[in-house]
Parts: sequence; structure tokens; C-alpha cells
Amino acid sequence: MIDLSVVAPAHNEQENVRPLVEEITAAIDPLGLDYEIVIVDDGSTDRTGEVLREMLSEQPTLRVIRMADTPPDRGNGQSAAFHAGFRAARGRLIAVLDADLQNDPADLPAMLEMMEKTAADMVHGDRSQDRRDTIGRRAGSLVGRLFRRWLLGDTIRDTGCSLRIMRREVALAIPLQFRGMHRFVPVTARQLGYKVVETTVHHRPRVAGQAKYGVWNRAIPGLFDCLAVRWMRNRRRPVRSEEITLPDKRQGELTVTGVGEGDEANR
Repeated sequence: MIDLSVVAPAHNEQENVRPLVEEITAAIDPLGLDYEIVIVDDGSTDRTGEVLREMLSEQPTLRVIRMADTPPDRGNGQSAAFHAGFRAARGRLIAVLDADLQNDPADLPAMLEMMEKTAADMVHGDRSQDRRDTIGRRAGSLVGRLFRRWLLGDTIRDTGCSLRIMRREVALAIPLQFRGMHRFVPVTARQLGYKVVETTVHHRPRVAGQAKYGVWNRAIPGLFDCLAVRWMRNRRRPVRSEEITLPDKRQGELTVTGVGEGDEANR
């Protein structure tokens, strides 16, 4: 186990992965943390995989995870890539960001500091004060936010922001094997009882590669995803438990040991 894992899914980001790793290194190195950078190659059909393999010998903190069983010419999606990256990560804390360089790795130190000061389980980025998207994308985000608040009671201001830091147990608790769940990470964490705080972060325009989402391929699937998350919220039941063992002869009392799923056992 190390201090921090920085996880980023990448699909056809050959121009961006090298500067991404360099910027993360520049942001985290001065902190003196034991960290790793985990890039998840999600079915890239360009030179993303080749560039990452070249970098492995140059960057000692870099690890590359390649998604298997991806459909032809496309990946399994961000949710699946995050799911794989979180399970490969070794950090007690896990930071996530997009590989397209629109998230700024320089925001990570301040987010780590806020996490310590607030004793939060997750610090989530808010780009709303500095959005560098088109009017159409910003309007779509506003509509989506209103629907999420109505259907889920979700008060997170910028759920579309991937830049966040969370405790390992939170990352493993989110059901990211379901498509679209990466958009509901903070609200699901709150539903599970974790403390989530928001902080303002920078947002940068995309300068290389192509955007993977437009207005329409986010709006309609996003609405159905909201309904699915609402259904899961209403069906979720507590799963923590305790094991009752024989009395300790020295104490004369029953011994109760907490058990649970994975890293959630000792939450």
C-alpha cells in the first residue's frame, strides 16, 4: 500500500498521455508522497498504447493497464476503465482525472490539503466557475444537473467533473461495472454514508484529440442512468455485519468482530 494512486482512463489520447504524466509528476513530486500514476488504455485504436509502453522505461511511477474484451474500434467506457484502474491501484488515496488534459493536475495538492483539513472521504472538483466548453455542452450540463437534483436529490454542482480524490474504500464501493456510473460517483458515495466536499478547480480547453461525448449522446443516456441510479438507491440495503465468536475465557465476554466486503470492513 502506498500513499496515492492517480488514475486516468485514456481512449485515443496519443497526443495527451505524455504531457499528462509529466504534469501529474510535476504536481505530486514536491509533496514527498509515495505515489503511482495508473493510465488505463481503454481500447485505443491510435498510438496511445505504444506511447505508454515507451514511457514505462522513462517514468518509474507509471503503470499501464490495458482493458481486455473491448468492442472493435471503441472502448468499454469510463465507468469500466475506472473500475479496472481502482482495482489495480495500490494507494490509500485514489485521485482520478481525465486523460484529455482538460483537468489540471496542478489542482491535486490543494485537493489533498482540503481532504485532510475537512476529514472528508472524497473531495470533488467543481469546474462551473471556469468552464471552457461550448455553450451547448454547458447548457446540457445545466439540464442534467436539474434532472439529477429532481430525481436523486443530488446537490453536487458539477457531477461531470472527473477530477476528484477519494479514500480507497470509497473507490471500491462504487458499482462502476455498470455503464454510466462514473457520472454518479459523488452522489453514490453520499448515499453510502461517505462525506463528500466540493472545491473549485480549473478547466482547460481540449487542444488535442477528439471529444468522446456530445450533447445528445450524454443527455438521453444520462436520463436513463438517473432512473437506474434512483432504482438502485431505493433497493440498496445495509450489508455490514458482525461475527459472534465464543467467549474469551479471560474476559468472560463474547468477542464481536466486524466483517464486511473488501476494504469496507473497517470503515
